[in-house]
Amino acid sequence: MAKFKSDFLRELEARGFIHQQSDAGALDEIAATRVLTGYIGYDCTAPSLHVGHLMQIMMLRWLQKTGGKPIALMGGGTTRIGDPSFRDEARPLLTDEKIDENLAGIKNVFSKFLDFGAGETGAIMVNNRDWLDKLQYIDFLRDYGRHFSVNRMLSFDSVKLRLDREQNLSFLEFNYMILQAYDFVELNRQYGCELQMGGSDQWGNIVNGIELARRTAGAQVFGLTSPLLTTSSGAKMGKTASGAVWLNADMLSPYEYWQYWRNAEDADVGRFLKLFTELPLSEIARFEALGGSEINEAKKVLATETTAMVHGRAEAEKAAEAARTAFEEGAISADLPTVETGELAGGLGLLTALVQAGLCASTSDARRQIKGGAVRVNDAAVADEKMVLNRESLTGDGVVKLSLGKKKHVLLRPKG
Repeated sequence: MAKFKSDFLRELEARGFIHQQSDAGALDEIAATRVLTGYIGYDCTAPSLHVGHLMQIMMLRWLQKTGGKPIALMGGGTTRIGDPSFRDEARPLLTDEKIDENLAGIKNVFSKFLDFGAGETGAIMVNNRDWLDKLQYIDFLRDYGRHFSVNRMLSFDSVKLRLDREQNLSFLEFNYMILQAYDFVELNRQYGCELQMGGSDQWGNIVNGIELARRTAGAQVFGLTSPLLTTSSGAKMGKTASGAVWLNADMLSPYEYWQYWRNAEDADVGRFLKLFTELPLSEIARFEALGGSEINEAKKVLATETTAMVHGRAEAEKAAEAARTAFEEGAISADLPTVETGELAGGLGLLTALVQAGLCASTSDARRQIKGGAVRVNDAAVADEKMVLNRESLTGDGVVKLSLGKKKHVLLRPKG
């Protein structure tokens, strides 16, 4: 383990955040002796960030907690192109109105993690559209760049050895790396920003920014990336069978968010506690030593701490209690996820209901789950895949409780 002097790098290393970094010694010296300003960029491709972004958000949080100044850069300009990194095809182009709508949704997350108060270490949020639009370059790229294939451009003898890529890469996308590098230069000029952080897939883009700052402004800036995070079984973080694990409550309820972490694989609990909570490392080591059924208590701590970080302590405790009620008492809690349906009056097939509730990906998946004995209706096991739910299926609480296994529960509530 490297012997860092700064609290910032010591904390990141001890918790498993560091994958690559440039000139670690010089960066460590700055972080140890004065306020280090660092940023991470977020393109506005959806109205919320998801769990896959959480690792980088926590890096900004630790930067501030150890005496640095974090910048959350909103990609209002670069989203108009879309990051081509490690993608087989271009992202769909979004309208300016949709980008602004997404940006508004994303902003809500950061107030939970960062202190935007005044002061030397107060976080700031900026939008790269503020300077990229002034280049009068984006409009040209958007209108014309997407029609040019970089593959053909690179087929000429003078440049064809520079890149060998099987998928088509448009001239529009090719310019993304230039604009991201320019972001670093602009943030260094305006705010004295010396560090860009991101996931390991962004290392090439970050290095471009480091080089551009050196060549155009003679500035020394640094890069630091986190490892690509997957579960122990190899699944990508932030995705489940029913979709993305969003950070905004209007896209995923605090209860469902709590459940995501409660269902973590045993082998991941210690690592996730280090990355996604602020529990002391000594306490996390105690949880890591647990085995057998005791690991479930550590999972509940993980779920509650991560949910408190995003949705507040009260919502986290409410989710934990709803889970305890549903799992340990077999009762119906008003805090369980609820899906409204207008089809109960005329009869709703159980297969369709399970898909509507988000418990199964398809009716064929629902059929397999029923055959496997994993489905219950109002806490009663169901073996009949042709079962129809109607108003007679409602409990005294006016809902139908659908369960998949022991951990997933959704209430169906009739509309009106």
